[in-house]
Amino acid sequence: MKAAAGNRAGAPRGLWRDADFRRLWVGQTASQFGAQATQVVLPLIAVVSLNAGPGQLGALRAVEQAPILLLSLFAGAWVDRRRARTVMVLADFGRALALGAVPAAYLLGVLGLPVLLVVALLVGVLSVFFDVAYQASLVRLVERDRLLQGNSALEGSRSAAQIGGPALGGTLVSLFSGPVAVVTSAFFFALSSVSIWRIRRREQLPARGDGPVGVRRQIQEGLRFVAGNASLRAVGVASALFQFWFAALMTVYLLHLPRGLHLSGTAIGLALAAMGPGAVVGSLLAAKLPGRFGYGKVLVCSAVVADGVMLCVPALHGSSAVTLPVLIGVNFLFGAFGQLVNVTMMAVRQAITPVWIQGRVVATINFAGMGLTPVGSLLGGYLAGLWGLRTSLLVTAAALALSPLFMAFSPLAHLGGQLPGGTASEATAAPTARAAPDVGTTAPEAPRGDRSTHSNSRCSRPRTGCPCTSRRH
Repeated sequence: MKAAAGNRAGAPRGLWRDADFRRLWVGQTASQFGAQATQVVLPLIAVVSLNAGPGQLGALRAVEQAPILLLSLFAGAWVDRRRARTVMVLADFGRALALGAVPAAYLLGVLGLPVLLVVALLVGVLSVFFDVAYQASLVRLVERDRLLQGNSALEGSRSAAQIGGPALGGTLVSLFSGPVAVVTSAFFFALSSVSIWRIRRREQLPARGDGPVGVRRQIQEGLRFVAGNASLRAVGVASALFQFWFAALMTVYLLHLPRGLHLSGTAIGLALAAMGPGAVVGSLLAAKLPGRFGYGKVLVCSAVVADGVMLCVPALHGSSAVTLPVLIGVNFLFGAFGQLVNVTMMAVRQAITPVWIQGRVVATINFAGMGLTPVGSLLGGYLAGLWGLRTSLLVTAAALALSPLFMAFSPLAHLGGQLPGGTASEATAAPTARAAPDVGTTAPEAPRGDRSTHSNSRCSRPRTGCPCTSRRH
């Protein structure tokens, strides 16, 4: 609490000296390692231990991913009415229990594909709620001027997990049996649950407005909030354009590497793995560059570079001794500048969005992007069959430029070196007028009879020791 008070008072304390942020970072890192390892371990158990075929493996992957499309909007509305950290603790505890069913079923001799399907579904559902709550939790924990630093640290650990998680999962399955390896993933989720639970700073329950509101109306509020704010619309459209064409590109890309460039599986793995270290570098750059050069310039220029380097791939030909180093460099740069865009855009979105609707905004934007991904993948396959691999790769890589082109003519391009939006205290209470503030304006406030906070929204003093008149701390 002393550290928190010091931060609010403007003391020059680094974010890493905040014990509560460190607990959040440890929890999120452990959760990401668990999630990434699980994505490898469960399919390997199905293939190696249960001899699952392509159709069964596809069903397993679909069951785990389906909750993203089916539950994202509901999860956003639900999380906005609850303490985000509580949701994260329960979600990761639930994922640990669900994965624990795999070794239990193995010991009882009843492990089969139906068990894996149920476990994958439970893990997928809980992952949706954790991911929405995790992005909302940072805004409720750190000050606005440290959102970029916090996002950089959290996304850096996510990138590290994307590198190490699958490798860890695959190694454990090869050294031990799959059911034993899944215990490691369960341990990571349990560690995350404990670490986040140990955060001492009390999280305020978001204000509920004038009365109970149905989930459908809350979802509609989230959709209207994004649609009614020019900057959030720009974030959503730019993200959707990128997700759509990136899905199309990757479908062609993964066909072109073995068939067009005749690379081995090992070489393909090395080339794609370069995105991970690049993303780590991008996360580090995101902590410094936007404040120095401006958020708008960093967003547009980084997106142009990330998309531009992919145009090198259709021009490649020759032996793997020539193409592989170039592909590694291309993927590294794409990972670095793509992550720089991701972290910067996330900080902008969090700064624009008041706390009371963070979950729904996250869910709405994620839903828009993820909803277009299957369509983009189908389009990529169709173009590959229609025009051939090299031509379709050139077209989809060029189409990625639609995202930075849109950003260049949107309000995002005009952002300066300071995060937009109002103060944290102004953004905490739920307004009666459900309209989103544009960049540079303050978030709407609740009527005086329904304030959930006073002028210092992060007041941690007991009711008896606080001179404010708020009803809820």
